[in-house]
Amino acid sequence: MKKATAFLIIILLILALSSCSLPRKDEKLSVAGLYFDTVIQIDALGVRTSVLEECKEICETYETLFSNKIETSEVSRINASAGSPVKVSQETLDLISLGLKYCELSGGKFDITIAPLSDLWNFTDNPDHVIPDAAAIEEARSHVDYKKVLIDEEACTVTLQDPQAKIDLGGIAKGYIADRLKEYLKKEGVEHALINLGGNVLTLGTSSDGSPFRIGIQKPFDEQNIPIDTVEIQDRSVVSSGVYQRYFEKDGNLYHHILDPETGYPYANGLLQATVITDSSADGDALSTCCFALGLEEGSALAESLGDVQAVFVTEDYSLHYAGYQ
Repeated sequence: MKKATAFLIIILLILALSSCSLPRKDEKLSVAGLYFDTVIQIDALGVRTSVLEECKEICETYETLFSNKIETSEVSRINASAGSPVKVSQETLDLISLGLKYCELSGGKFDITIAPLSDLWNFTDNPDHVIPDAAAIEEARSHVDYKKVLIDEEACTVTLQDPQAKIDLGGIAKGYIADRLKEYLKKEGVEHALINLGGNVLTLGTSSDGSPFRIGIQKPFDEQNIPIDTVEIQDRSVVSSGVYQRYFEKDGNLYHHILDPETGYPYANGLLQATVITDSSADGDALSTCCFALGLEEGSALAESLGDVQAVFVTEDYSLHYAGYQ
């Protein structure tokens, strides 16, 4: 009898502990961190704390693969290989392959080998707002060419044919990571979540009341964070590329981080921002830069040609232009 009573007590304790560890379906939990030089935040309903902590681990793992600022990353090893093939993980190979797809789609306006130029301009750590001289820009520009990236899918290797070329996946990596986070959350049974990787927004399901998520599109340079427009999405992504995200001003001119591989200077095409709405955040990440780089007319045509893709453009007079909407 004593054994039976003890066994019953153990069972009750296990059930009690289990019920404590399981969140209510309407309980929202959040996690935040700093990866890829940007703040990430994930809000989810009915999720265990351990699942959100694993999301941070996923971000950290991918950062150590994709960041060209971490010397031991796979991308940094490719950049330091002096033209020799480098064996990489399947994830890195997949992301570089996807990046090359958008290089082709944009006619080189989006280029994952932009690193020689972006390193030269250094928009992340340039307190004196130094503008590179023309000769240095031309030298860096001569090593930007996505066609010099060779992929061997069978051997899982990447080779830079130009030993001075460098890959920078900053224009697509956050979207790729957001997609992987969404896959993981779905696998863990999460039905409602909002993933925000530095402005790359991806939703899982609907908001808590069953309605679509309402996502604000930032008004460029607005310090009060008042959106210039709002979109409603369910299981989709919203990503923006704009001149206001990283920039400096000097002698009355604005210099932003979206660099033109053809000139070596920031794009000057009359746009302040391009926002795209897609199913995949990796697609949205790359496409937002493609659409911005192509300008209003060609960027709109690209969005229209891709089917279930919508785009919102903000021109320098702050007028809104839409593409892909029926």
